[in-house]
Amino acid sequence: MCGIFACHNHPDVVKFKPTALKLSKAIRHRGPDWSGSVTCHNTILCHERLSIVGVESGAQPLTNADESIILAVNGEIYNHRLIRKSLKKPYHFKTASDCEVIIPLYMEHGLDAPKHLDGMFSFVLYDKNLDRIIAARDPIGITTLYQGWSSEQPGTVYFASELKALHPVCDKIESFPPGHIYDSATGERIRYFQPSWWDGQRIPEKPADLKLLRETLEKSVRKRLMAEVPYGVLLSGGLDSSLVASIAQRETKRLRKLAEEANGSAFEQTGDADRGEGLVGIDDENKLSTMTFLPQLNSFSIGLPGSPDNEAALEVAKFLGTKHHVMTFTIEDGLNALSDVIYHLETYDVTTIRASTPMYLLSRKIKAMGIKMVLSGEGSDEIFGGYLYFHGAPNKAAFHEECVRRVKNLHLADCLRANKSTSAWGLEARVPFLDKEFLEVSMNIDPQEKMITSERLEKYILRKAFDTSDEPDTEPYLPESILWRQKEQFSDGVGYGWIDALKEHAERHVTDEMMKNPKPEWGSDIPDTKEAYWYRLMFDEHFPPSCASTVMRWTPKWSKQTDPSGRAIPIHKAKYNDA
Repeated sequence: MCGIFACHNHPDVVKFKPTALKLSKAIRHRGPDWSGSVTCHNTILCHERLSIVGVESGAQPLTNADESIILAVNGEIYNHRLIRKSLKKPYHFKTASDCEVIIPLYMEHGLDAPKHLDGMFSFVLYDKNLDRIIAARDPIGITTLYQGWSSEQPGTVYFASELKALHPVCDKIESFPPGHIYDSATGERIRYFQPSWWDGQRIPEKPADLKLLRETLEKSVRKRLMAEVPYGVLLSGGLDSSLVASIAQRETKRLRKLAEEANGSAFEQTGDADRGEGLVGIDDENKLSTMTFLPQLNSFSIGLPGSPDNEAALEVAKFLGTKHHVMTFTIEDGLNALSDVIYHLETYDVTTIRASTPMYLLSRKIKAMGIKMVLSGEGSDEIFGGYLYFHGAPNKAAFHEECVRRVKNLHLADCLRANKSTSAWGLEARVPFLDKEFLEVSMNIDPQEKMITSERLEKYILRKAFDTSDEPDTEPYLPESILWRQKEQFSDGVGYGWIDALKEHAERHVTDEMMKNPKPEWGSDIPDTKEAYWYRLMFDEHFPPSCASTVMRWTPKWSKQTDPSGRAIPIHKAKYNDA
């Protein structure tokens, strides 16, 4: 991940520049490798870089040949090689960066440029000749982006990867909507991402093609191995992260075999095997290109001592043959980190904070090992209705509508968690389940096949797609016990004592009297539990009320529970006693 800060139409941009650099520095954790800025006319673009692709030449902001177009990007463009080949007009690329293709795309397609991108991205582009700034965010909002305004400078518009870079100068801030593009020429944001499944009212009727489902997810993971730095996988031991790890391990083995066939011994010729300096990989046509891997795929899990996730993750790692790293944390470790977690997450949502704290702690350990990119399993539960509350869906129409709603809101929940928990330490998380092509396949399946019954466990069709028990010539993807393991939300899986401790400590910090007298500035957004109240108080220590409008509180449907934990659902094997 990288960090971007931009300001357009400022009345005195030269005088504002020191402030802009200071605000950009506030998000340097996202991109600790290099900093850059460009000032032009009334506009400034700042960039904090985490180098993953084009390591030696991809410093930003990027410019075209005559420097009339300036670009700052956060993200990865997986189809950049195909775009370079398909441009209608010759373009002189200055770098090997995957992000530079956005400039010639804009020159050829204008505001339609994001439609051609396959990846996760937020970018701000300034066209000097037209004195025009455009900003865009990837279809699902895997990368974070905010837009802000100041009442003191009504004509000025600001953009940043995180709230902390905007609230010192903006009194109005919005989460930039995923799949949209902003044009300063009109002052409007337009939705460019218009997939067939976007309207939740249209109920798909296609039967599940399990072979296509498997192949499309495999392709999605393959794309996301594009890197020039060592990478790993987050492995909770649940279905989603285990599938991603399994596919990544297969692909790593396949690439190593291809490299050895092509070069005799890739590591002997291109680097030190122990340090993972051998550069091999894939391009859009599955040909060798650029990717760094260690002799073994690294996998990582975290939990309290004896946690369900760590035990399951060890089982998966042993089965796959990954080099697994188990991190245990104490309840005190988690509690001590809470304020910092909320500062980095920029939310007070209970579910997000519960799950982000262990992910935040784990990310620090991973980055300390020299890993800069990890694959993660976010998105699957929204696509396939995997949360236990989906058991309560009354019919397939309601089931599908909720799936669509959840996917649309991922940028305010799990994507925000994955992005900010990792980028707090300069680590990048990639999420294969949210690939555009995979979404097109999976979101157009008849929801009747996704519904949970007494015979069908949650995410049944995904499990079945990777069940090779009737394919004697195919190596199993996962152990049977993992492939058919009951859904465990991450905040539960790290150890049931974690949520219990959070509730207990909230009781000590928030009194009944406080619950009866919430802050007037909270308006109608009143916390309904002491835990939620406690988090809101910590959020207020870091951010002004203007930032609260960017927060969405995660709540399950078709359930009377007030606690969003999966363990609060009565069908959970280790449910709360009072559920």
